[in-house]
Amino acid sequence: MTKPHILQVGPYPEWDQGPLDAAYTVHRWWEAADKDAFLAEVGPKIDAIATRGDLGASEAMIAACPKLKMISVFGVGYDSVHLASCKARGIRVSNTPDVLTEDVADLAVAMLLSLVRKMGPAEAWVRSGDWAAKGVPPLTRKVSGTRAGILGLGRIGTAIARRLQGFGMEIAYSARGPKPGAEGWTFVPDAVALAERSDHLFVALAATAETRHIVNARVLQALGPDGTVINISRAANVDEAALLDALEGRRIAGAALDVFEGEPNLNPRFLTAPNVLLQPHHGSGTVDTRKAMGKLMRDNLSAHFAGQPLLTPVA
Repeated sequence: MTKPHILQVGPYPEWDQGPLDAAYTVHRWWEAADKDAFLAEVGPKIDAIATRGDLGASEAMIAACPKLKMISVFGVGYDSVHLASCKARGIRVSNTPDVLTEDVADLAVAMLLSLVRKMGPAEAWVRSGDWAAKGVPPLTRKVSGTRAGILGLGRIGTAIARRLQGFGMEIAYSARGPKPGAEGWTFVPDAVALAERSDHLFVALAATAETRHIVNARVLQALGPDGTVINISRAANVDEAALLDALEGRRIAGAALDVFEGEPNLNPRFLTAPNVLLQPHHGSGTVDTRKAMGKLMRDNLSAHFAGQPLLTPVA
């Protein structure tokens, strides 16, 4: 029996690579020296694309695959997939939601605590000998009992809010509308108004054309000099130039970021900006969750080729 042809956009762990290689004829795009020539050669054979949320599938890549019927994304974000092309051609798209929700929410809260309590600088204080030589480091700020604003109350935003309840925090959120099950949390329809009533603004919404730079200079001004931003969603949701200006001008208290434009080659201003916590886009970065994500990505491919409904379709 002839195996379906898969275009694999980027590398996966061996626990996913082995099963993919066994089930499909896999064409490794990322290994090609001349990617355009590679696509011209293998594109007419491709039945499905296996990609990652950070890599997606461009309009040109999709156009080079006339037989393409399905794109399976390893990751919850699919904004890097050219959905207009998929819609026009009836190409199905799946992602891997739910299985990474808890890990991403864990990291978001850990980032808040690390940023506000300055855990990195405190460890450096100990390691440098300053604790013994100079005494205790400067005091930090309290987290429990403060006000959290959550921009985007989907799966991850909800999981963050539930964790913050344990810190006795006052929780408000913005979304397309009030969310069922969010009793006790205040719905605020506008990002600026949400920032005005928040000490800590969590960015947890999907990236779309409408949400691009939703956290802009006006939102940061509303957050104020004692406010912090925690972004575990997509870099495009935050205007990085405005954020860097606010950090360098000390117009906000700090930022904790797991995502960046052009990552891993982030803007070098972040490396010297005051009170910013930088993370390497690893919200889902545990063995347990990455295995679950890989399995769901592969299960969606299997469902497609078996003529069954996708487990987690997005288009």
